[in-house]
Amino acid sequence: MSARNPDSPGRLRRVILPVGALLGVIAAAGVTVVALRATSGPECKGTLPLKIAVTPAIEEVVRGAADDYQTSQPIVDGKCVQVQVEARGAADVSNELPTAQINPPALWIPDSSMWAAETQRQAGDQGAEAPRLDILDSLASSPLVIAGSEQAMTALGWPVTPVTWARVVDPKVSVTLSDPTTSTEGLATLAVIRAQLGNPDGTPKPELIGALLRVGRNALPSVRDAFGKVVQGTENAPVFTASEQSVLVANRAAATRRVVASYPKEGTVSFDYPVVRVSRSGEQAGTAQAAEGFEKALRTGRTAQRFAEAGFRTPDGNAPDGWTNEKDGVRGDDVAVLKTPDPDQVSELLRTWGAVSLDTRMLAVLDVSGSMAEKMSNGQTRIDSAKEAALTALGMLPDTSEIGLWAFSTDKKPPNDWIELVPVGPLGEPIAGAPRRVQLQKGAGTLPALVGGGTALNDTALAAFRHMQKTYDPSKINSVTLFTDGSNDDISSIDLPGLLATLKQESDPARPVPMIMVGLGRDADMNALRQIAAATGGKAYQALEPEDIRGVLLDAISQRRCRPSC
Repeated sequence: MSARNPDSPGRLRRVILPVGALLGVIAAAGVTVVALRATSGPECKGTLPLKIAVTPAIEEVVRGAADDYQTSQPIVDGKCVQVQVEARGAADVSNELPTAQINPPALWIPDSSMWAAETQRQAGDQGAEAPRLDILDSLASSPLVIAGSEQAMTALGWPVTPVTWARVVDPKVSVTLSDPTTSTEGLATLAVIRAQLGNPDGTPKPELIGALLRVGRNALPSVRDAFGKVVQGTENAPVFTASEQSVLVANRAAATRRVVASYPKEGTVSFDYPVVRVSRSGEQAGTAQAAEGFEKALRTGRTAQRFAEAGFRTPDGNAPDGWTNEKDGVRGDDVAVLKTPDPDQVSELLRTWGAVSLDTRMLAVLDVSGSMAEKMSNGQTRIDSAKEAALTALGMLPDTSEIGLWAFSTDKKPPNDWIELVPVGPLGEPIAGAPRRVQLQKGAGTLPALVGGGTALNDTALAAFRHMQKTYDPSKINSVTLFTDGSNDDISSIDLPGLLATLKQESDPARPVPMIMVGLGRDADMNALRQIAAATGGKAYQALEPEDIRGVLLDAISQRRCRPSC
C-alpha cells in the first residue's frame, strides 16, 4: 500500500488503546469494544461496527474470539471492522428483536435455541420490516441440572442416586424456579416438567398446573438468587435448576464446593448456544461479510478450548477430557438430552406459566343445600370432597392472591340465600387475628355444619357476580367459582332466562368477571351451569368423582389468562 499522509481527512490508522482507558470509556454503556490492534499496516476509510449480543455466561469466551479476529486486522469494503460485544440475557434480546428497527446486533448468541426459534417465529409475524434471523450451528452446550446445597441434595439421594424430576415436583421437597419469562433455566425447567406431566397434544394436565403453582410460589428473578441463598448459608435454601457450567463457575468463585449438581435419569434439556445471524434491510454494506468472518473466529480450535476452560461441553454434549473434578460440584456425566421444544411448545409453556403466575381475585361460593350431605364414590360427602379440593388449591396460591368464601342454600341468612364466611382479600393479610389463609381454612371447616335447605342457585350466582364486579380490581384476574350439586329450586328467586339476561346486560368487557361453574355429581343442572358460565365468559365443569374436583379447579386456574375470551 502506498504511503498516506497521516493527517489526510477521512482516513483512519489502526491504533491500540490501553485496556484501562478503553474500559473506562465504555463501562457506563455496558458494551465491550474490541480495540483495533495494529499501530501500523493497512489504512482504512472509516469503520464498520459489528455488534454482537451474547448471553453473559459466554461473554469472556466471545471477547477472546474477538481479540483473535481483530489481530487479523480485518477490512471489509475498505473499512476497519470494529467488534462491539454486549452481554445481554437471551429473554431481553428475544423480546426486542422482532420489532427492532434501529441497530440490532448482527450476531446474537443466546444460551438456548428455544429463544432463537421463538424470536424467529415472532419476527416472521412482523412482516418485511422485521429483522431476519438465521439460526446457525451451536458453539457449545451445557445440560440443565438439579442443583442445591450438599445437605439438601443428600436428603434427596445424591450422590448415590440421581435426583429425579419427580422429586422436583414433589410437594414435600422445597424447590424454587427462576422466572421462565426472563431466564433460560426457568424456561428449560418448564419444558422438562411439561415432558413429564403434559398431555401429548400440548395441553397441561392438572398435575402440571399443580406442580407449577407449587414451584412458582417462590419463583426467583434469576438463578443467581438461588445460588446466593445457598452460598449465604440461608437455612433451608431450596433446590433449584441451573446449567452445569454455572454450578462449576459458582464453586470456582467460592473456592470450595457450595453447590452440587445431579443429572436426572429421565433426561434433561441442554443449553446449546447457537449463533444467530440477524440481518435487516438497510444494514451497513459489508456487515454480512464481517459477520461471516467473525463467526469463523468463534469456531476455531482456540475458541473451543476457551469454552472447555470456562466449563462448557462440546456442541454434541461431550465433557472435556479429565473434566470430572468433584470439588467443582459437577461430574461431567453423560446425559440423556430431551428434544428441545419447538416454537409452538415454547409459546404454550409461557402461556401456561403466565396463567398460573397471575395474581387472582376469586370468590369461592359453595352449595350447602341438604343434598351436599350425600356421599360420593370414596365415601366422603359432597361437601367434604369440595371442601378438601378447595383447600388443596388454596394451599398452592401465593399470599398475594385475593380469595373470599361464601356458602349458600335457601334462606341461609334472610333475606339473602348466602352467607359470607370470609371476605375477599389477600391470603397473607391479617384478619380477625390470623392470616386470611387460616381464616379460610377455618371457614371451610364449618361448611359441613351448615348443610341443609334447598338450592338457591340463581339468586346466589347473580349476587356473587355483582359483588365481584362492584369490587373489581383491574390489577388482578377477577372471577367467581361456584360449586353446586343440583338445580335452582328456590321458586321465589329470579328464573334462569331472567338471570341470563341480567348477566349479559350487566357484563362489562372492561371489568370482566367470568363465572366458573362446577357441577358435583350427576344431578347437577349442567345445562343451566353452562348457560350461566357462557353469559359471563366463564366455563362450566362436571365433576363426577371426588378426584375430578381438584382437576377442575386447576384447569380453571390454567385458563385465567384467556378468560373471558377462551
